[in-house]
Amino acid sequence: MLEKPPKYEQKEHTIEQIVELERAGILKPIQDEYLYWDKIKYKKTHLSAEELWTAVKFDRRVKSKTITLGRYNFSYCATEYIQKLLHHFDLHIGGILGSNIGIAETDKTKFVINSIMEEAISSSQMEGAVTTRKVAKEMIQKERKPKNKSEQMIVNNFHTMRYIVQHKSDDLSPDTLLHIHKLISNNTLDEKAEEGVFRKDNNIFVANHSTDEIVHTPPPHHELTGLISDLCRFFNEDGSNFIHPIIKGIIIHFMIGWIHPFTDGNGRTARALFYWYMLKKGYWLTEYLSISRIIKDTKVQYEKAYIYSEVDNNDMSYFITYHVKTMEKAFDALKVYIGRKQREVMQAAKFVKIPGVNERMAQLLKVMYEDADRIFTPKEVENRFSISSFTARADLRQLVELGFMEVIQVNKIKQSFVRSSSFEEVLEKYKIGK
Repeated sequence: MLEKPPKYEQKEHTIEQIVELERAGILKPIQDEYLYWDKIKYKKTHLSAEELWTAVKFDRRVKSKTITLGRYNFSYCATEYIQKLLHHFDLHIGGILGSNIGIAETDKTKFVINSIMEEAISSSQMEGAVTTRKVAKEMIQKERKPKNKSEQMIVNNFHTMRYIVQHKSDDLSPDTLLHIHKLISNNTLDEKAEEGVFRKDNNIFVANHSTDEIVHTPPPHHELTGLISDLCRFFNEDGSNFIHPIIKGIIIHFMIGWIHPFTDGNGRTARALFYWYMLKKGYWLTEYLSISRIIKDTKVQYEKAYIYSEVDNNDMSYFITYHVKTMEKAFDALKVYIGRKQREVMQAAKFVKIPGVNERMAQLLKVMYEDADRIFTPKEVENRFSISSFTARADLRQLVELGFMEVIQVNKIKQSFVRSSSFEEVLEKYKIGK
């Protein structure tokens, strides 16, 4: 458990001390990072640790806003750092005029499918799913039946993300929340009866797995109806006081974790609702961000952000600050990813010059060019490019007719397609080779 901060109360010189800290350039970095007592107490200033904490807390309190759910009050402070990132996100991941990130309209579907897979895999791995990204992606692309709980978690997350993208304009209701949880927890809970059902008792605690310490006790189950009703209203209505949509989405994420309405799967559900709210509010590029991949790599900070917020009188600014940093990293990762994909498209462009080869076929040829042992199925090609089964089979048959592929008859119905023994010779015919 975290060390609790000392009690603070405004003293005679508190405001004067805040002004001094601002002029000295000490206060801004503390507030931008939104440091907790465990870091602030080691800061070297002319003030004592307790005086510095009082000044920091008073400055936050003056600038904070309050949100109420049920009988509980929460607060947050939109620091300059948070506002700067919100402006950055407004310019790049929202709006109706597109983005300067460089996604061509024709490539959007391809990127959406890949990013949804990334999000599904990372969100599941955070909750204990154990498998490699390569195996998980192949399972999703080929629609292979999950072999174990880990794979089932990933498939569930993928189906949930696709459902959210398809229903992004809908409102949230208790029934839809239960449906999301049912999708995300299908065949992964110890008790099948707990899928898509709010918890019915108070035997739920959030514990530190390494020490078994209880770090959060959710509100009693008899309050769930009121809390979920309030959360749905918060999700659906703008209210009289403006809250920036990204901050609001992060608060929704936080609240599901704090309320803990389910026996299991709360984290995956919380992250899914964040995506839903972002898409609902027009932040279309959110579809392409794999936020859970960043959270998975910084899971300790993710968990601490929750604990800091609760220990410090439900001040959600710790969690909001962490989350916007995560979004920035996810956005930067997306730019790198798109750059790599665009280079791959350029590399595949030479194959498009072959008569009878379209862009999809060119990408398949590039894969086979680099991996001679690669096996394709019609279902995988269908999922890879989000095309119909008829179109996928037509592309593969065309590559067979051109001499690039051979058919392997798996059984009476199923076929697989592999690189032909004459692949190099056919490429040479079109002056394309190593």
